[in-house]
Amino acid sequence: MKNDYFRDKNKTYQTYNKENMLNKKFYTNGQKIHELIGDRLTYYFKNGKIKAEGPFISGLMEGEWIFYRESGQLWVVGNFRNGKKNGSWIRYDKNDKLEYQENFRDGKLIKKR
Repeated sequence: MKNDYFRDKNKTYQTYNKENMLNKKFYTNGQKIHELIGDRLTYYFKNGKIKAEGPFISGLMEGEWIFYRESGQLWVVGNFRNGKKNGSWIRYDKNDKLEYQENFRDGKLIKKR
């Protein structure tokens, strides 16, 4: 399965497939990297703040996922189907204003505004 990347200026965030995403459990400072409770997966930054959260079903990101900046500020809200971007993806700038919106179908960009 192909990994997917999210870019925010100088930082790149990566979503992982099931085979490699749950291997590393803690940062070097002892902070947990992720937590899977039921079908909800939460990623954390080294500082303990939430990086991303959403449904993780049958080893795939599904449904609505919310991504945050390290400050805790909302960054991206997007949807997955079968582990691929699908539907609306909305990205916010650091002033909480809409930066852009994209629409995907089966992992492929179909519209950006």
